[in-house]
Amino acid sequence: MKKTYKIDVDCANCANKMEEATKNTAGVKDAVVNFMALKMKVEFEEGADVDAVMQEVVKNCKVVEDDCQIFF
Repeated sequence: MKKTYKIDVDCANCANKMEEATKNTAGVKDAVVNFMALKMKVEFEEGADVDAVMQEVVKNCKVVEDDCQIFF
């Protein structure tokens, strides 16, 4: 399953950090952050609890960029 989320992030480097943090989250198969569009596309592992995974994604992203936001 793939979903697209609106994000708020200040710079392209921060967006790259968010992308890597998301990719390293359990339950995420792949992720792509588009800084110019302020969107993040997340592909989830088969059978993953999307809401629970996204809560972990937010936690992991806050570690690398504490003022980022993901709207879901």
